[in-house]
Amino acid sequence: MRVLLVEDDELLGDGLCRGLMQEGYGVDWLQDGQSAAAAMDSDQFDVVVLDLMLPRRSGIDVLVNWRNQGITVPILILTALDSVDEKIQGLDYGADDYLVKPVDIGELVARIRALVRRASGRDSNRIECGPVMLDFTTRCVSAHGEPLRLSRHEFAILEALLERPGHAVSRDHLESRLYGWSDGPESNSLEVHIHRLRGKLGDGLIETVRGLGYRFALPPAC
Repeated sequence: MRVLLVEDDELLGDGLCRGLMQEGYGVDWLQDGQSAAAAMDSDQFDVVVLDLMLPRRSGIDVLVNWRNQGITVPILILTALDSVDEKIQGLDYGADDYLVKPVDIGELVARIRALVRRASGRDSNRIECGPVMLDFTTRCVSAHGEPLRLSRHEFAILEALLERPGHAVSRDHLESRLYGWSDGPESNSLEVHIHRLRGKLGDGLIETVRGLGYRFALPPAC
């Protein structure tokens, strides 16, 4: 899962980045509203965690601009503004959730999971497709009933493929999920992760789509 974090407080932003990355999320961190508004012009994210009191452009202005452009990514406001009127305004302008600082990282992660789950139309934090099961809450994966130990990058790849089983997922999309802006890959690192993941899943479940990327082979019951 790829998270866009928009937070101008250095200490809090660093702590949130570390906490989300420990949960296995890819995090891109911006510190002003103008940069955040521009980020959606060229990139895709699974969820946004948005402060309201930002330099250069307010979080509310960024939020309204995104919604007016038809951008539907789930947005969670995380702010020190705690009045009822401010909460109502944020939600009415298009936010999907509203949290007041300070925040427990466990609660933030649970709310992110809920937002992404609803946006994808799932009714649980678990995806089951053929012999493979992936649980977002526990970060457990099994194949043919046997538990698997996956690295953070392997989990992120499998997650992206299972979101659209039977459909090609581009190399660029997978690399953005793994590395975001700050942790650029070596030229063949994606192929290395795919190779290792295939070895753990077995049965040819991950197929190469020449010129496009990769896809999770669609079992009849998936």
